[in-house]
Amino acid sequence: MAELPRQPLPAWRRAVLKVGSNLLAADGGGLTPDYAQALAAFIADSQAQGREVVLVSSGAVAAGRALLRARAVPMGDLAERQALAALGQAPMVALWQSLSARPVAQVLLTHDDLRNRRRYLNARATLRQLLAIEVLPVINENDTVAVDELKLGDNDNLAAIVAALVDADLLLIASDIDALHSADPRRDPDARPIPRVDEITPAVLAMAGGSGSAVGTGGMRTKLQAAQKAAAAGIATALFNGRDAATVQALGQGELRGTLFIAGQSRMQARKYWLLHAPCDASSIRVDAGAARALAAGRASLLPGGVVEALGDFHRGDLVEVVDPSGRVVARGLSQYGAVDVRRLAGRHSRDIDDLLGYSYGPAIVHRDDLALVSA
Repeated sequence: MAELPRQPLPAWRRAVLKVGSNLLAADGGGLTPDYAQALAAFIADSQAQGREVVLVSSGAVAAGRALLRARAVPMGDLAERQALAALGQAPMVALWQSLSARPVAQVLLTHDDLRNRRRYLNARATLRQLLAIEVLPVINENDTVAVDELKLGDNDNLAAIVAALVDADLLLIASDIDALHSADPRRDPDARPIPRVDEITPAVLAMAGGSGSAVGTGGMRTKLQAAQKAAAAGIATALFNGRDAATVQALGQGELRGTLFIAGQSRMQARKYWLLHAPCDASSIRVDAGAARALAAGRASLLPGGVVEALGDFHRGDLVEVVDPSGRVVARGLSQYGAVDVRRLAGRHSRDIDDLLGYSYGPAIVHRDDLALVSA
């Protein structure tokens, strides 16, 4: 079989690392740190370099099943799987905490958390704060309350969604296989590894096989779907063998031995394109001349002090236009506060938000990461 060349990882400051059940649990067995140790060391090294890592970890159902193995609990219906997920969440998080010098925080997400704009922003704010206080977020789908028709389905796709949610620069998928191959290498001795994929075409998708593990829910197809989602958000994806300690160690040195899925555009370009072109109701926030100049200079958030008034009826998380004193649109962005709250905060200092509203979603009306400037 052809050897995979080492290639440089794209530059990154924040990454989402997805670790599957097949790296944390043997088929039918409980959780083991055998492969997680090297991955945890990579996370720690990255953190020491000033980088941020969000972990999407499978393994809860496998851990729950192992705890009840002697009782032969069936896995037939949704309620039984949900019970196993609830039982296995604690040991799964405990495994990562035992391997991390930093505190670990569990975050369980559902389809509705990522579909509802208000809850989406809440989840995003929580993850940002966890990273800011140097905590390792460990994310999983909230299988305990999810229903089949609204399940995200697998943690590969969840990881891609989380990468976009936290504005990651890179999605890392740790698997039990070295790379994407031209065919399933377990069945085809002529299968060759693919070190780089510039675009996920139907021909590339046809290379995918099924799941290779009895404890996992995903396979190569879900990993390709995840890479496709990430690329659409301007995020590159690196697929590698998480069972190979040397491969994991090389990641910390900026080298990949696996498959790199290229993003067609930068993360910022993809996000700004969406902010500039997504449908927007007839709602806007009028700002004073000073705020308009600060926004035009770039990398500034819209603070309450620069707000003059809120026009229309919008809610937290809605896309709004920001207009200068003459009514010219200078930017578009996601409002952290609804129109009623923005009117109460207009012209006030950020430190007054909690006193005025009784709560706070942060000091900015529109955070700079959620803002795109409109060309004159």
